[in-house]
Amino acid sequence: MMGAKFKIGDKVSWNSEAGKVSGTIIKVHTKDFDYKGYTHHATATDPQYEIKSDKTDHIAAHKGTALTKV
Repeated sequence: MMGAKFKIGDKVSWNSEAGKVSGTIIKVHTKDFDYKGYTHHATATDPQYEIKSDKTDHIAAHKGTALTKV
């Protein structure tokens, strides 16, 4: 199942180990990329997003299926 399409600047939320987190999309990946020592798989039809947390400035990478638009 495909996630919704998001764009840079969108406010989104997701569940993390620490509970619900919200942030702003800062980058959209449409091909595989290395992040924190791991290869994340992304395609034009199933992109991954880099999101900057509103609270901590932490950067997270998620597929659209894990995100909810705020």
